[in-house]
Amino acid sequence: HTSIIVHKDEFFYGSGGISSCAPGGTLLGPPDTVVDLGNTEVTEEIFLEYLSSLGESAFRGESYNLFEHNCNTFSNEVAQFLTGKKIPSYITDLPSEVLATPFGQALRPLLDSIQIQPPGGNTFSRHNGQS
Repeated sequence: HTSIIVHKDEFFYGSGGISSCAPGGTLLGPPDTVVDLGNTEVTEEIFLEYLSSLGESAFRGESYNLFEHNCNTFSNEVAQFLTGKKIPSYITDLPSEVLATPFGQALRPLLDSIQIQPPGGNTFSRHNGQS
């Protein structure tokens, strides 16, 4: 699981769409690793408008796919928008590395049927108390 922490909130993507919570606020708890991608000049207002457009297009809940369009895809795209930097390739390459193994291929039909949404977040909506 990956997410982006910006403007005092954690944002992530799963089968429920884009969600947010306080940093470390999902039931997954605090992260194992934090990768500092630097600071952003993007204002909170512009960022929330950007997230809203992502949630209505590329990152709707029904677009989620564990291997091809997942939390890593979301984190990578948002990181590039905010900082111009990608998340590390050892993270984004992990799904394809798993699928390259016989075990990954054997499990793929089961894993493709699973809807993943880390519990503990609030589904993001531009209208959640925003004007």
